[in-house]
Amino acid sequence: MKQYRGVSLCAGIAIGTIHVLKKAAYEVPRKEISDVEYECTRYRAARDTAVEQLQAVYKKAIEEVGQDAADIFDVQSMLLMDDDWNDAVYTVIRGEHVCAEYAVHQSATHIAKIFSDMDDEYLRARSADITDVSRRVLTALCGRGDESFSSDGSVILAATDLTPAETVQLNTVSVCAVITTDGSPHSHTAILARTMNIPAIAGIVIDDDWNGKLAVVDGGTGELIISPDSAVLAEKRTALRAIDEQRISLHKLKTEDTVTLDGRHIDLYANVGSITDVACAVENGAEGIGLFRSEFLYVGRSTCPTEAEQFAVYKAAAEKMQGKKIIIRTLDIGADKQADCLQLDREENPALGFRAIRICLERPELFKTQLRAIYRASAFGNIAVMYPLIISVDEVRRIKKISADVRLSLDAAHIPYGVVEEGIMIETPAAVLMSAALAAEVDFFSIGTNDLIQYTLAVDRQNARLASFYDAHHPAVLRGIQMTVESAHKYGRRVGICGELAADPELTEMFITMGIDELSVAPLAILPLRKTIRSLKCNSE
Repeated sequence: MKQYRGVSLCAGIAIGTIHVLKKAAYEVPRKEISDVEYECTRYRAARDTAVEQLQAVYKKAIEEVGQDAADIFDVQSMLLMDDDWNDAVYTVIRGEHVCAEYAVHQSATHIAKIFSDMDDEYLRARSADITDVSRRVLTALCGRGDESFSSDGSVILAATDLTPAETVQLNTVSVCAVITTDGSPHSHTAILARTMNIPAIAGIVIDDDWNGKLAVVDGGTGELIISPDSAVLAEKRTALRAIDEQRISLHKLKTEDTVTLDGRHIDLYANVGSITDVACAVENGAEGIGLFRSEFLYVGRSTCPTEAEQFAVYKAAAEKMQGKKIIIRTLDIGADKQADCLQLDREENPALGFRAIRICLERPELFKTQLRAIYRASAFGNIAVMYPLIISVDEVRRIKKISADVRLSLDAAHIPYGVVEEGIMIETPAAVLMSAALAAEVDFFSIGTNDLIQYTLAVDRQNARLASFYDAHHPAVLRGIQMTVESAHKYGRRVGICGELAADPELTEMFITMGIDELSVAPLAILPLRKTIRSLKCNSE
């Protein structure tokens, strides 16, 4: 029996047989060439192939792990299309008269080293993204691939590293845990492992002799045990049973009310980004869908989805919820989320740019197509609609005029639709300060804390260098939430939170005391949060 200690990436215990995954080694010699433009063309073709592959993985990831985790692959695609990245490769090809393979390898090595030498741990982890996308381009250039992997048993996958794409494509029925040499808790691979609930540890040098041996992985402690003795196996199996019992205990809460000890009911909803997510929400006892991200219908395609395509998805989601409320957020593209079909211009400051409701108001036909699909689907379930990035009463009134026109057009065509509540997302200081006036215009509020934090604190949440300044518990953020709740309740409007803060256990009691009516979280966070809420007594009396 041998024991090793690594870094915890995802908690959980797994017992299985180790499979050491071999990866193709890329030796990239410096090869001088005479036709530099031909090499540039080769590089562009390989880059485009890599982007297509990433877009395919992105679509799979949306179905398997949801929108937030899938955004990793969208970011990697954007990296490959970034002017700075491409200029670096072209400069090496043209300046040194070398082959595309060598130029990609050199450029990636240089950029990855810049990130890996940084003090911030999150930024250091981004060097793996550079290595990942460059390897994908090299594979396209060289026409080579890595060892494929499949298994029917409980397998602990061991590798020097796993890319995010490799991780999201793991068969979780076969693979019970992952151990890697490289990686950190801030890596995209670690984030995906946690999303997929696969016990994972990093920082362990893989030995080929481990292949086929029985092992135990404790993702919580970072412990790896090769060929465990009977006593250790018994101990870990007991711990594994305890984890399973806790999971069963949580599962019993699936049909229980989300109510505090003093009788306060909280609507516990789910955030989803696909039809698959809706099924997961139902399985985890969601009382409704507090955020249905519609942008997945637009991403990764050259033409915008038709009314019929959107209607089919919204109708299917409504039917899966069987009468429970589903709140569809209208198109929220821009900033860190892009869609080729919209042909948006590149912006210097996209977080403050042409995005979300601004696109819809400037392109009313695009907006009307989505609204028609939403209203048509409302005939088959309990559907509400909410509009992102609202900053003024004027915007709300313009939206209401457009939605009224949509209803008139459906009436004229004798197309049925249900009663659709209209709400807005509170994501900016402007919306907070205007919340009383806005509450008079709409049916409900949903607080998008991810953007509210970044706009309130003037901290770009996509800039890892500013991670230490992104304080989700900042008093200004919490005061903004409190002000929003007070404004909503003054006009008898319900208010929920659909940002990541909704699942923060340190704030649950505070939110309930503030008067929050609804918390909307990732499907897998529903049952643990329900357990927390049912243990609280929040009445101030």
